[in-house]
Amino acid sequence: MDFAFTSDQTLLKNSARAFLDEHCKPATVRLLWDDPRGESEAMWKEMAQLGWLGLSLPEEHGGSGLGMVESALLLEELGRAAYPGPYWPTALVASAIAEAGSDAQKKRWLAAIATGDARATVALLDADLDWNPASIATRAEKTTTGWALTGVKRYVAWSHVADVLLVPARAPEGVSLFLVDPAASGLTSSPVQSMDPGTRLVHLTLDRVPVRNDDALGAPGSAAPRLLRLLRRGGAGAAAEMLGASRRCLDMAVGYAKVREQFGQPIGSFQAIRHKCADMLLETENSHSAVYYAAWALDAGAEDAETAASIAKAYVGDASRKVCGEAIQVHGGIGFTWEYDLHMYFKRAKALEVQYGDAEYHRELVLDHVAK
Repeated sequence: MDFAFTSDQTLLKNSARAFLDEHCKPATVRLLWDDPRGESEAMWKEMAQLGWLGLSLPEEHGGSGLGMVESALLLEELGRAAYPGPYWPTALVASAIAEAGSDAQKKRWLAAIATGDARATVALLDADLDWNPASIATRAEKTTTGWALTGVKRYVAWSHVADVLLVPARAPEGVSLFLVDPAASGLTSSPVQSMDPGTRLVHLTLDRVPVRNDDALGAPGSAAPRLLRLLRRGGAGAAAEMLGASRRCLDMAVGYAKVREQFGQPIGSFQAIRHKCADMLLETENSHSAVYYAAWALDAGAEDAETAASIAKAYVGDASRKVCGEAIQVHGGIGFTWEYDLHMYFKRAKALEVQYGDAEYHRELVLDHVAK
């Protein structure tokens, strides 16, 4: 692979940085924490106009037809800004529909997502909190008009603003995927307090939620491999966001170490602080390599793409926690205060650490792959 970004990729990254620096300042993020929706409709529409919502969608459905590398570049900037909103869950659902959806499903959802007229999210975890698709316990029973879904889905992000939910359930044929209306009868939600105030989570209870035959995504029983691909892609994207949070915390720590004085000199001149910053830089650069190799491998269909995605999620999850935590240590007491912005990036990184499979789950995937 070529580790240098193309001019178009660099332009995407720089334009995303400029937009988010203007429209997603820390003060804006804090205001959205207290907003009932938790996200900005105006910002969502501007992101659509910039082409971000259709970044990886086929051109015939209003997208740009770009790949995971471009998505990772954008997600890194979103993580750096601690952007509050359903961008990545929506993009994952859109990619699943583009891969396995019927012509009617693609026509119904993909253009609407690309233009910002629809949001989506995924409900992956059941009550036992096991990411393995083989453990899915939510049931899909056949009815005269379609399907009835019964079960519990835990820690579903942004379902309160979503226009469609992607729900895996176990049909008689095996694990299947369904597009579910959030307003369907039998579906109830309970808000969950998140470590990251910029991510809204709920628990969903499904009591014979009706789903039409036309809303089954792909053939019944064929979803397990697709779910694994979605988890790896989702994990790689989450790793890119955590990389962005790490870079922001590293920049803040180095900047603070240059200006904060103790005993008449900047604290950055002290060996202990310099070593912390050096270790933070090492973890951040390693994370960069892991994220963008995984993104390239997924785009290229490389033989080790699945392993690379899992390695990125596992490594960057650990590294971002260390980097953001050490940044707080460099700042000392002020780093712990609610008024200081540093904690919003630490909380974003920590929350993403367990999304789309935690480090333990992805290390098990790597071990299984190597064993085979």
